[in-house]
Amino acid sequence: MAVHAHPDDESSKGAATYAYYLDRGVEVMVVSCTGGERGSVLNEGLEPRLWAERDMAGLRRVEMAAAQDAVGFQHRWLGYADSGYVEPGSGDSLPVNSFGVLPIDIETAPLVKAVREFRPHVLITYDEIGGYPHADHIRCHEISMRAWETAGDPAAYPEAGPAWQISKLYYDRIMNPEKFEAVAKALEEEEPEHPFLAQVAEMRERMKDRPSYTVVQIPAGDFFDVRDRALRAHASQVAPDHPFFFWPNDIQRRAWPYEDFQLIESRVDGPAEETDLFDGIEDSE
Repeated sequence: MAVHAHPDDESSKGAATYAYYLDRGVEVMVVSCTGGERGSVLNEGLEPRLWAERDMAGLRRVEMAAAQDAVGFQHRWLGYADSGYVEPGSGDSLPVNSFGVLPIDIETAPLVKAVREFRPHVLITYDEIGGYPHADHIRCHEISMRAWETAGDPAAYPEAGPAWQISKLYYDRIMNPEKFEAVAKALEEEEPEHPFLAQVAEMRERMKDRPSYTVVQIPAGDFFDVRDRALRAHASQVAPDHPFFFWPNDIQRRAWPYEDFQLIESRVDGPAEETDLFDGIEDSE
């Protein structure tokens, strides 16, 4: 189970891994905490622009359904209202009753229910700063951690169904400096006239000071095209040729054919160096 703040986050942060595991017969569920209805149109060429301006919430549900079809995962909406992005330190308040301001105990309840119904062995979420400081991403982390702690406790949220204890907890580390360095270097060497080269160099510089983590690398390169189809399905949020997302997949597969995740906690014994998100789980059953 992967828990995300908004529709489109699941496609930019893990879709190739979901496709990799689905191809191997693993069940995958994506949870979207909000409907993304306060998102801005980030694709100037968006064809249904009037629809987006009239009904962003409805459009993003249609986009999410298309992304789900592209990958094949199961999906659950938690149903909370998008908080919108508020610049840290600006002093601006989050909207009333939005995801970022409601009590955490209340917001965790439907996620615990989803966990107990789906019964995942692995939970993937964001780190404590949400990957970046968006209130909904931070709250996504907070309720994911609360669900990790309470879903296996029959005394917690008894109305959410029989307790289920998740075995392993991971943070998404897909946007890591090593990946950007490797792919940027390969692009410079193999396609020195590529039109994205300047943007890639700028992204490489922005990412270089991010911390590095010990991660498990999922060899999901064969599914990068699936990931891209899912991401392009969120057309209101991603231009089809955005240089941050759509680098040449043949180069990516040679330079960094992985999606990366950091093990945070485990309730099973696994190897010191993991090669799979499910390492140690079969041995514990």
